[in-house]
Amino acid sequence: NSHKKWRVKVRAFVEDEIMPNCTEWDASQEHKLPRDLYVKFAKAGLLPGVVGAPWPKEYVGEGPENFDAFHELILIDELARCGSGGVLWGLFEGIQIGLPPVINFASKYLKDKVVRQCLSGEKLICLCITEPWAGSDVANLKTTAKREGDYFIVNGAKKWITNGMFADFFTVAVRTGGPGMKGLSLLLLEKGMPGLSCRHMKCSGVWPSGTTYITLEDVKVPVKNLIGKEGNGFKMIMRNFNHERWGFVVQANRLARVCLEDAFNFAMKRQTFNKKLVEHQVIRFKLAEMARQIDATHAWLEQVTYQMANAKDKATSDKLLSGPIALLKAHSTKTMEYCAREAAQILGGASYVRSGVGERIERIYREVRAYAIPGGSEEIMIDFAARQAIKQAAKSIASKL
Repeated sequence: NSHKKWRVKVRAFVEDEIMPNCTEWDASQEHKLPRDLYVKFAKAGLLPGVVGAPWPKEYVGEGPENFDAFHELILIDELARCGSGGVLWGLFEGIQIGLPPVINFASKYLKDKVVRQCLSGEKLICLCITEPWAGSDVANLKTTAKREGDYFIVNGAKKWITNGMFADFFTVAVRTGGPGMKGLSLLLLEKGMPGLSCRHMKCSGVWPSGTTYITLEDVKVPVKNLIGKEGNGFKMIMRNFNHERWGFVVQANRLARVCLEDAFNFAMKRQTFNKKLVEHQVIRFKLAEMARQIDATHAWLEQVTYQMANAKDKATSDKLLSGPIALLKAHSTKTMEYCAREAAQILGGASYVRSGVGERIERIYREVRAYAIPGGSEEIMIDFAARQAIKQAAKSIASKL
């Protein structure tokens, strides 16, 4: 019952505040959403839901009854009905992936400084992992943070950073030690720190999300801005990836469903050769094949979400689910790509125009790569899932011996 009430609440917000404005926001030359939207999102009691369970009542008060991973799934799924990955990423992606490390690992000082302001929509945060020379290869990040007394001096660059153009806080992966994963740490940087500069990147899609190239030149960061323990950055990043990738799955599959919805409605009305499109066998096959892939993906998503919601030991659960979530992410983006292409074929020329009945399909078709690559490319995800399965199998065999 709590889940049903939550869906009704989220849907009302999406239909009143987001759907009527998607076209305008997506085409905005400012490449960002109205700042008051975040406050509205928070006052509606929805924004805190994107950082995962448990509900952060210490900072925002009571939330939905028994808030769990299914509440967050419903929240993201309903938001994605707008059919714009750019609006989704602009609205909550920075907070969804940049704030959890602070909530889960930071000192009370940093939590008090950041969390409440972000969850109220007053301030924004982003996650800065990827660099010009390292993406999925996190262990080989090059941005450095050298200790000098009570400060770290940060030098390097971050690339393809979602929300960086309008973020107030930056959760940044830096190298405080030697090479490899054990040399990484996380630091909280702040807007306005001398030496931190942001440049907008022109991408194929997700335009309102403020994709950013960040240059870091002798940025002086207080040691008290260290998130968690020095040298534990890689572990924190890996733990954060599960939640990030799972969120991508929810978005990608709903965007695939949006493609199916618009293609189905078009096929029911459009006539060719004196009959409706849907009366052609090849069109019915396309629609049914899209539905088959979408519903199969959603069933898998709910299975994983159930395991997340009912895990007794989160640390163990994160390790065991990292492979399946990676595999599911690759599956969901392949499904999204298939549906975007097939929907475009059904709509024909209408899907090639940034307005009218094919607007959402045209946009989603452009945004496929934004889901198939960030958070771990399909190739990396599939290989990672295989390696995790082999590692677990080897442990199982060793224990039996």
